[in-house]
Amino acid sequence: MDVQLVKHRLGNDWVAVTELIGDVLKSDIAILDDTNRSILSHSGKQLRPMLSLLTGRLCSCGRGVNEATIRYAAASELLHNATLLHDDVADSSDCRRGAPTVNALLGPAVSVLVGDYWLVKAVNLILGEAPSDTRAVRIFAKTLSDLAQGEMLQLQMASTVRTTVEDYLRIIYSKTASLFEAACLSAAVSVGACKEYEVAATDYAVSLGYAFQIKDDILDYVGDKKVGKPLGIDILEQKITAPLLGALSNASESKQEEIRNLVRGIVGHPENREEIVGFVLSNGGIEAAKVMLDGYIDKAVDALAIFPDSEEKALLEELARFVAIRNS
Repeated sequence: MDVQLVKHRLGNDWVAVTELIGDVLKSDIAILDDTNRSILSHSGKQLRPMLSLLTGRLCSCGRGVNEATIRYAAASELLHNATLLHDDVADSSDCRRGAPTVNALLGPAVSVLVGDYWLVKAVNLILGEAPSDTRAVRIFAKTLSDLAQGEMLQLQMASTVRTTVEDYLRIIYSKTASLFEAACLSAAVSVGACKEYEVAATDYAVSLGYAFQIKDDILDYVGDKKVGKPLGIDILEQKITAPLLGALSNASESKQEEIRNLVRGIVGHPENREEIVGFVLSNGGIEAAKVMLDGYIDKAVDALAIFPDSEEKALLEELARFVAIRNS
């Protein structure tokens, strides 16, 4: 799928979102302004604002999106990047999207401060005078709470290496799917969608968010340099994700304990990563994760069934299927 073509089809709505993001980030402090422009030049797919605009159009029944939709779409991208800037500090990440992180170039203090700046700008965009703004504030506030709780749960699970499938799903809902949900649900609210459409938009977004993160976790085992980050980071950070959970489910209890012990000791013995990866690849871990991934893709597409056929519906279906086959 050509993501740039989707942006082109969004036309003036997409232009409005990108211009708004650029405008709100401008600063007369040179180091901040230069850093912001550098981040925007490596902005990735910008999937969340795309989903927001497409959902708003789909739920508007032909009326199109409005000023509030544009603000919420821009806010979803700002919030996403704010969390990445903070995550890079928490994870000591030196590379993202194929480029050095702010953390690597300017240090953790700058990365946190720039992340705070983007976060505040996102909040300012949500606070307007539209009837939907009060509801949108609650939607995005929930997401911010989810993000913090997901990060803490992930740290807790890394310390115990006892992550279950249920733990994993809660973590990826909080850290990934929740922001997909906010982007799509706020867009539906902005155009006055009926309750049935709100529910469908939420179901689509959450399922897609799960799928997106599961695919990321698969790529950590079988991807290549196009992913934009080093491979095998999850294991080195003691994160037990879908591929490893799938492989563990196919192993004896003694083997499960052996592998979890290797993960527990990975900080002192990073060379054990190769054995863990080999276990995942030889014990059906990737295949199990792909089954989980495909299930969420199907749920996302099924959630759109309530909507009449349209270009927006077709693009959302295509975006869902794209998540399953992407290589970065």
